[in-house]
Amino acid sequence: MYAIVKTGGKQYRVERGQRLLIERLPAEEGADVALQPILYRSEEAVFDKAGLETVKVTAKVLGHVRGEKLRVFKFKPKRGYKRRTGHRQELTQIEVTEIVQGARKAAAKASAKAPDKPSSKPVAKAGDKPSSKPVAKATDKPTDKPSSKPVAAKPAGAKAGADKPAAKARTAKAPAKTRAKREQGPDGS
Repeated sequence: MYAIVKTGGKQYRVERGQRLLIERLPAEEGADVALQPILYRSEEAVFDKAGLETVKVTAKVLGHVRGEKLRVFKFKPKRGYKRRTGHRQELTQIEVTEIVQGARKAAAKASAKAPDKPSSKPVAKAGDKPSSKPVAKATDKPTDKPSSKPVAAKPAGAKAGADKPAAKARTAKAPAKTRAKREQGPDGS
């Protein structure tokens, strides 16, 4: 029997009693932590969401350590660029104490026996009048209502920005000398 769990952005194949180093967990030494199972394998493989809700993988934190020093060296030839840095990863050493399937079935039965909590929503009474305006909820999407401003329709062949009078005024008020240069060809004739 084994399980594949996800922690720290990585996946690990774990069995009961196995010790491993994982990314740093925010737990004290000696504390028990629950790991998120992705797959459980005993007689049959369980990897669907409903089946994995019943699987429980528990591990005990043995200690917090740092990984070995990694040397990082950057170099660009002919430019005089050299950078040397190092890195030590923060890790947590754990031991898998138990892998159990069916642990949440008992919890689900216990919660089913517990009385339901009263709802926090107000209940309409017989004498209350319904409000004439519907109340907008945060989940409602805005409706596509036409705006109150009329939009002028442009002709089919009109260019974007052609309706601006300033653009027309600039080309019309260009000096005569400049207009004459534009009309001449590239060879000056």
